[in-house]
Amino acid sequence: MPQKPKSDALSDAEYRALAEFRYALRRFLAFSKIAAESAGLTPRQHQALLTIKGYPGRPRATVGELAERLQVRHHSAVGLVDRLTELGLVARRAGTRDRRVTYVELTRRGEAKLRRLTVAHRREIRKMAPVFRTLVKRINDGG
Repeated sequence: MPQKPKSDALSDAEYRALAEFRYALRRFLAFSKIAAESAGLTPRQHQALLTIKGYPGRPRATVGELAERLQVRHHSAVGLVDRLTELGLVARRAGTRDRRVTYVELTRRGEAKLRRLTVAHRREIRKMAPVFRTLVKRINDGG
C-alpha cells in the first residue's frame, strides 16, 4: 500500500519522477498507436476490442459498458461498434433476458487481430516494466 505523504510539499526529485513517469506513459501510448495503425485499426478500435475481450466476468460487453470503459458517449460507442462490425471484427447479439440490451463480442477475425496486438503490447510492457517499477518506487518514496 502506498505511503501517505507527510505533507503537501514536493521536492524537485518528485517533480522529475512524475515527469519521467508521464513521459514513459506517452512512449507506451505512442507505441500502442503505431501498433494499432500497423494492424489497420485506430487506437480507439484497438481499445474497444481489448475492452470487449477483457470485460470483467465475461468475454463480451454491452454497448453501454463499452461506452463507459472507453469514456465516450453511448452514440459514439454505437458508431465504433458499427465500424468494427463492418470490418468483421465484432458481432452484435441481443440479450436473451432483455432484448433491448445489445452485447458485442469478437469474431474469429477480431480475436486473431487482437491476439497479435496483445502479444506485441505484452512484449513492450515487459521491456518497459523496469522503468515503470523504478519510477513508481521513486514517486512512492518521495522522489
